[in-house]
Amino acid sequence: MQNKIHINNWIRFVILGGFCWGTSYYWIKIAIREISPLTLVTLRVAIAAIFCWIWVIISKIDVRLPNRIIFNISIIAIFNTVIPFTLISWGETQIDSGLTGLLTASVPLFTVIIAHIFVKDDKITALKLTGLLIGFVGILLLFTQDFNFTNIKNSTQGQLAVIIATFCYSISSIFNRLKLKHIDPMLVATIALSISTIILLISTFIIESPILFPRTLSTWTSILWLGIIGTSIAYPLMFRLIHEWGPTRATLVTYIIPITAIALGTIALDEILTWRMIAGGILILFGVGIVNFHSWQYMLKNNNN
Repeated sequence: MQNKIHINNWIRFVILGGFCWGTSYYWIKIAIREISPLTLVTLRVAIAAIFCWIWVIISKIDVRLPNRIIFNISIIAIFNTVIPFTLISWGETQIDSGLTGLLTASVPLFTVIIAHIFVKDDKITALKLTGLLIGFVGILLLFTQDFNFTNIKNSTQGQLAVIIATFCYSISSIFNRLKLKHIDPMLVATIALSISTIILLISTFIIESPILFPRTLSTWTSILWLGIIGTSIAYPLMFRLIHEWGPTRATLVTYIIPITAIALGTIALDEILTWRMIAGGILILFGVGIVNFHSWQYMLKNNNN
C-alpha cells in the first residue's frame, strides 16, 4: 500500500512538471498575442474554478470550512495565483516562453531559504548553501543577456517579473504546508481559485475596461488548456505533493518544467536557445540538485522500500 502511494506521487510529479506546467508557457505565449496578460489570467482562473467546483460537487466534498481556514486559503490565492500568474503572463510579453520556464526552476532555491526561517526541521546546511550560491549564479548569468546599467531593457524586466513570481510560489508552498496540511487539496484549490477569480475580475474591470475578449480559436484553445490542464488539474496535484513530500521536495517539480518549455519554445515558436540560457539553466538545476540532495535520497529510498 505504501509503495503504491510512492508510485502515485511520482506519477503526479511527472505529469505536473512535464505536462501540466511544462506546456503552460507555450500556451501563454500564444494567448498574449491577442489579449492582455491580465485578461488571460482572469479567464484562465475563472475556467479553472468552474471545473474544480464541478469536481467538488461530483465528489460530494464537504465545503464547510472555518473562517480562519478561508483566510489562510486567501493567502494561497494571492501568492500562488493572482500575483505569480499575472507576473509570469506579463513577463512573457518581454521574454521567450523557454526562458520563462527555465527561470521557474529557481523555485526550490527560494523555497529552501523561506523554509529555513519558518520550518523547524528544514534548515540551511553547508551543502544547501553551496547549492544556493551556484543556483543564483545561474540566475545572474541569465540576467546578463540584456542587462544594461544605464537602461534596463524589457527583457530584464520580464525576467525580474518571473523571478518575483517564483518567490511567491515559494511563499505559498511553505504556507500551504504549515497552515493547510490537513485540508483536502482539491478543496484548497477550488476555494483558492474562486477567491482569485473574484480578485482578478475586479482588477481587470478597473484596470482594463473595456475588456477585449479573444476571437481566435488558437487563443481560446490556449485559455482552455491553461485553465483546465495548467490549473484545475495541476493545483490539486501540486497541493497533494506538498502534503505528501513537503514544500522543499514538492518544488523539485520545477526540474522537469524547463525541458518541455524550452523544447516547445524552440520547436514550435522558433525561439533562440543561447549559450547563456544553457549555462545559466545548468547552473540553476545543478544548484537545485545540490540543495535537495538529501531530498532526492529520501524520495528514492522510500520509493524502493
